[in-house]
Amino acid sequence: MNIFEKIDMDMLTKTEKSFSLVFSIVVIAELIAGSVESLTTYHYFTKPLILISLIFFFWKHAQHLDVKTKWLTLLALVFSLMGDVLLMFVNASVNYFISGLLAFLLAHVMYVLVFLRKRKKSKKVFPFTVILLLYAATVFYFLKDGLGDLLLPVMVYMGVILLMAITGFLRQGRVPKNSYILVFLGALFFITSDSLLALNKFYEPLPFSNIGIMLTYSIAQLFIVFGLIKQS
Repeated sequence: MNIFEKIDMDMLTKTEKSFSLVFSIVVIAELIAGSVESLTTYHYFTKPLILISLIFFFWKHAQHLDVKTKWLTLLALVFSLMGDVLLMFVNASVNYFISGLLAFLLAHVMYVLVFLRKRKKSKKVFPFTVILLLYAATVFYFLKDGLGDLLLPVMVYMGVILLMAITGFLRQGRVPKNSYILVFLGALFFITSDSLLALNKFYEPLPFSNIGIMLTYSIAQLFIVFGLIKQS
């Protein structure tokens, strides 16, 4: 089955479509607040609201999932929220960046544990792993000279987020089609978002970096949440 087969939008419930609209408004508000200097104050409200809205949505609509899946996912979302908040203060101290990196590292570990619960053990993962490693090596080539003391933490982080994508890939054949595609695409959007963030911080400033990072990040989290809700 082609993993990029079109997602059947009829599989989204009316509630999910309504939430997607509200979620889009929140994300657009954050993109504006984070890009317009005169609206910076609102940024401290709109950015956390992205994950807060997802946490409440998942909590309300994931009651059918098994307990471990539900709580591991909630932990992933809470750690992501912590990471979002910490990264808003990186200009004050590098410690906020390190703490934010750790929070997102824990979020990815939680997602890995969730995805592993529905892995297909017979699925071949080597070709996809090679592609991911080549991509990671390319990004790392541009980052390495600017990492300094953060070289090891960033390498560990890159390894964990690649593992998240691999475990998301391993769900094919064990979960419904839409659940698999949404989660897998969410993992790829997460890698894209973190790549943009890293290149913007450690290589050189990217044009419209705030928009690109937040848009791909928001899509990633939304897709993973929807995908996990459709898991069973």
